[in-house]
Amino acid sequence: MDRRTVLGALAVTPFAANRALASNPQKLSGETGFINVPGGKVWWRRVGHGKKTPLLCLHGGPGAGSDYLFSMAALANDRPVIFYDQLGCGRSDAPNDDTLYRFPRFVDELDAVRSALGLHNIILYGNSWGSMLAIEYLLEGRGQGVEKLILSGAISSIPQAVAGEQRLIDQLPEGVGARLRQLEREGRESSPEYERLVELFYHLHLCRLDPWPADFAKTVANISSSPAYRVMNGPNEFTIIGNIKDWDRSKDLGAIKLPTLLTTGEFDEVTLNCHQTIRDAIAGAKLVVMKGCSHLTMMEQPKTYNRILREFIG
Repeated sequence: MDRRTVLGALAVTPFAANRALASNPQKLSGETGFINVPGGKVWWRRVGHGKKTPLLCLHGGPGAGSDYLFSMAALANDRPVIFYDQLGCGRSDAPNDDTLYRFPRFVDELDAVRSALGLHNIILYGNSWGSMLAIEYLLEGRGQGVEKLILSGAISSIPQAVAGEQRLIDQLPEGVGARLRQLEREGRESSPEYERLVELFYHLHLCRLDPWPADFAKTVANISSSPAYRVMNGPNEFTIIGNIKDWDRSKDLGAIKLPTLLTTGEFDEVTLNCHQTIRDAIAGAKLVVMKGCSHLTMMEQPKTYNRILREFIG
């Protein structure tokens, strides 16, 4: 994304310009249904019926839904690939009960999904918040049958991730970062100007495709209405004031004893040092940085991304 494109984003709200795409998301075949989990029902989709170990995908957010991961269905030629919308977003129930949106319940939810779908042996995949959930799940001793681990846009410490995002804000062009901080000090986070600056950050560090794909627009809509995002995260990607704000498992990562692949983009909002922390702590972990990509590498370069994952999972 060149300087002209970046500065042009200040004048036009990118999501508003691409809002029409939300009505035409990627459509997949496969079996779907609902599972009873603690707090309600969650929607799931299984694509493929090959004999290799199933790939179970944990989406980000919390509350983003699984739509933006659907390009990974290309991995279903020789194994099942399973997606599900966690409680509080997408096609799943979204109870108006803030006590449900906490780490322990999401760990229990993951166990419930595995049990209901008979996923005794899996390759576990987590993107963004999903990487946190995968780490917490394993460190809580729930990882029986997990053969390999894939973490994308990966976080083991929220304070570390927030510090990295603040550095990226400082690097925004033409004083944009300083203006964004000024609007925050003035309490003007709901202003159109502030929203445009946030979306500029998203275009640079969340999804660099222009225009944004339909499945990304759906993801933004999920997050905008998700109680999980509001309660656990906060108002946007770099203002994390919810109940995960102090979560830090970086010192416990050595307890994970699995073949592990980490992927990130050159411009990921989750900065490189976050991924290096995990790579250095998990023995034998491999880190791949995708050039020209940001946080949603699986959408930005799906063929390359799936090739990287396929080589790892075998």
